Amino acid sequence: MAVLRVGVEAFLNLEGAGTIVDVRSPQEFLHAHIPGAVNVPLFSDAERADIGTLYTKVSREAAITRGFEYLNGRLESLRQSLLQTARHGAVRLHCWRGGMRSESVAWLAERSGLTAYLLEGGYKAFRTYVLERFEHPVPIFILAGMTGAGKTEVLAELAQLGEQVIDLEGLAHHKGSAFGWLGEAPQPSTEQFENELVVALRKLAPHQRLWLEDESRNIGKVLLPAAFFAQMTAAPRVVLDTPFEARCERLTRIYASHPAQELIICIEKIRKRLGGDQANESIALIRGGDLRAAVERVLLYYDKRYAYGIESNTHILCRITPSSPAPRAVAQQLLEALDKPLRT
Repeated sequence: MAVLRVGVEAFLNLEGAGTIVDVRSPQEFLHAHIPGAVNVPLFSDAERADIGTLYTKVSREAAITRGFEYLNGRLESLRQSLLQTARHGAVRLHCWRGGMRSESVAWLAERSGLTAYLLEGGYKAFRTYVLERFEHPVPIFILAGMTGAGKTEVLAELAQLGEQVIDLEGLAHHKGSAFGWLGEAPQPSTEQFENELVVALRKLAPHQRLWLEDESRNIGKVLLPAAFFAQMTAAPRVVLDTPFEARCERLTRIYASHPAQELIICIEKIRKRLGGDQANESIALIRGGDLRAAVERVLLYYDKRYAYGIESNTHILCRITPSSPAPRAVAQQLLEALDKPLRT
């Protein structure tokens, strides 16, 4: 068949060629990769390190020889992996820079009767594309509101009503506060989060507004890209003025499913900011089974922390006091306030 080099945009669009095959080492892949890719490593982490040392300290030829030694007896399993991921007689491949590793696997794919699409410049080129993508203007609308307002649920309903939504906290596996890790999978690296965010942005209609939840630049340990966060900061906002009691009820219901010790760990994370006495009293309430009272104390802390930022923002379009606790009703109320016809 053939080996064809293509740019990042074309490479990502070639979904008919099957799953993307990342031939980098397992640790490279684990740190960050193109979303949806599978790892079919040409070399293990230790083998890659050994070959790299030979390349820099001895010679290119010595490194190539060692690489062939490692591959001895392994080509058939590698070939079968390529055949399993291929679609319509084609496969997409990349390594770090689009060099010897992906070229070697592309050669094997071609000899196996496949057309191999190689990502020109490799994963490094994809990363350049990702960072440049955050410079592109996006018609962002921000849904803001105090902690416990139910913003994530309202965004989900906006998506059901035909609005474009990206769940940043979902991508980050974190809800944003000191309690945000509860019930979540381990967070991705910031680099992987950026990759996931760009793939989500690529799926959007470029001129239709995009709803995001109001976030600080850090979502847990994940850092929002500076250029994208700057767009979020300058974007118009709709503020949910959900009453304190309703927010307490919602958070109590959510946190009731978590062990008391996990909640106490979260309190300890904000002990200095909460104050020693408040932290101790909150922990005692949790241990005593009065979660509602503990939530009220902690929520007052978050309200003081976030109130100024919301009130001082100069980009507020409107404020919504929910007429119903149902997220769908709030989403509909929000769209009506913006004079946008509803889609059902």
